[in-house]
Amino acid sequence: MSDQIVSIWVYLAQTPLLWLTATIATYQVATAMARRLGAPPLLNPVLLSIIALVMILSVTRTPYATYFAGAQFVHFLLGPATVALAVPLYQAERKLRQVLLPGLAALVVGSATGIASAVLIGKAVGLSDLALRSLAPKSITTPIAMGIAEAIGGLPSLTAVLVILTGMVGAALAGEVLDMARVRDQSVRGFAMGLASHGLGTARALQLDPEAGAFAGLAMGLNGAMTAMLVPVMLRVLGL
Repeated sequence: MSDQIVSIWVYLAQTPLLWLTATIATYQVATAMARRLGAPPLLNPVLLSIIALVMILSVTRTPYATYFAGAQFVHFLLGPATVALAVPLYQAERKLRQVLLPGLAALVVGSATGIASAVLIGKAVGLSDLALRSLAPKSITTPIAMGIAEAIGGLPSLTAVLVILTGMVGAALAGEVLDMARVRDQSVRGFAMGLASHGLGTARALQLDPEAGAFAGLAMGLNGAMTAMLVPVMLRVLGL
């Protein structure tokens, strides 16, 4: 009986749709669990899904390349999903016109602060130059961050991990921090979440309010370009 089970598993593991199904099913279960528990910030469905999938891959001893052969379909859909963020932004066009100049100022200040704070804290705890260069672009979406890290002499794989951790922390805690700061305007809340924690923060903002999600998507896109311009300058200013 055990030999039959092993044979079935070997067959399924070689089928790309297995891991696509596992990814979608895991996320659906994580989402249902989070909603049932009142959607607390620390029980982010993305975080729960990552933990569950890592455990599954570890237990089954499945290489990441094998998993990605199926999950790449979800990866492909990230592009259309990102473009779709333009829909709520278009719906908030009037509000966008009103806050355009303050938003651009916040973009520059927020992007520079994110880079400088990460590098200075890293320096304070004794991180190497390689780690600091990998840490600098942590607040933008993974593909752009990895490209910037490679261009400035960082380690793209380390940057990818740091970006994911940044997004998880931002998605989990941003709402509470903004509540403590008494920030009520949904456009401001969303912009801050997208600026600080890229895609995961944007996903969280969309769950909370459509307007917040629209401005989070805007901030996420603009911060990618702004960080690409600011990182080399900031690193020179900070002595790297």
